[in-house]
Amino acid sequence: MDFSESPEHAALRSAVAAIAGSYGPTYYQEHARSRQPCEELWTALGEAGFIGVNIATEHGGGGGGLAELVIVCEEIAGQGVPLLLLVVSAAISAEVIGAYGSDDQQQRWLPRLADGTGKVVFAVTEPDAGTNTHRLTTRAERTSDGWVMNGTKYYISGYDDADACLVVARTGTGDDGRAQMSLFVVPTDTPGITANDLPVDVMMPDRQFTLFFDDVHLDDDALVGEAGAGFQQVFHGLNPERVTAAALCIGMARHALRQASEYARTREVFDVPIGAHQGVAHPLAKAAIEVETAALMVHRAAWQHDHGEPAGEAANMAKYAAAEAACDAADRAVQAHGGHGISTEYGVAGLLVAARAGRIAPVSREMVLNFVGTHSLGLPKSY
Repeated sequence: MDFSESPEHAALRSAVAAIAGSYGPTYYQEHARSRQPCEELWTALGEAGFIGVNIATEHGGGGGGLAELVIVCEEIAGQGVPLLLLVVSAAISAEVIGAYGSDDQQQRWLPRLADGTGKVVFAVTEPDAGTNTHRLTTRAERTSDGWVMNGTKYYISGYDDADACLVVARTGTGDDGRAQMSLFVVPTDTPGITANDLPVDVMMPDRQFTLFFDDVHLDDDALVGEAGAGFQQVFHGLNPERVTAAALCIGMARHALRQASEYARTREVFDVPIGAHQGVAHPLAKAAIEVETAALMVHRAAWQHDHGEPAGEAANMAKYAAAEAACDAADRAVQAHGGHGISTEYGVAGLLVAARAGRIAPVSREMVLNFVGTHSLGLPKSY
């Protein structure tokens, strides 16, 4: 790996930061409080070609990879506007459809994902399955003219703002007795789907939903790739999901530290800026070291994915390290602000809650530790 940033990547950072910075944290906070999508910013990023930076040029994208999408995620979050749907629509859905979708599916969905005029969200989580994907109960059964889907999905981000949903469903049982899964692209206006709002206390524009599929009829062309190959396809999208989620954490952490550093430089108590005191400066400096260390792992994971190398270990480690660093950075930013740390005006308390969500989503820190213990250290599996 070359750790020097190319001129093209530097230009990408600058351009994305300029667009995101023109909206800024106040814009994001207003939309988060009203639970309204940041449509203006999304459109601006799409028109500039940054939403689909990882999509092939033949489908209207930028022709880059996960490394470029990581930069986009870092920079928008670094400007105080961490758009969750970049992780869902650009990282998961675009990667999966680009790798496994039919020509018709790619021609239908990828150009719209590339320019930001369309969004495809992701539905794998279920109320009773947790991270045990083998316990998924949503089923899709073959019919004479397609498929019929029944089941429930949980914590589906941005469904109200999407054109379609990439759904993981059980379609059979293998010789080993384990569930066979398949992926389907299901338009959100398909009859038989009920979407119920799922209230959460994390301040973000994207609403969460519980989806109910009641005899939802799908044509054959809704199936992505081969029936029963869903696990392989899902994991092709989960690594980018974890890496881009980590990139959002890195951006949020940098934003928190910039806010705290500016406050510590200008806030005077006892005739000197509070940042002159090591009790304030050292926690922020330690957080900065942790954030930039995590960022190296994020970029390593993206590089491995783009070069076709196994990226599961690096993606999980990146997600863990970035979430931990973001939580610590946000906490120290609140502490540096003192009483102002919980005021709406300074906007750092919301970062603390958002960063904390990174420890449990899109995969919990405990499951990351399980993965590293088993796959990296060769320890016996605990479940």
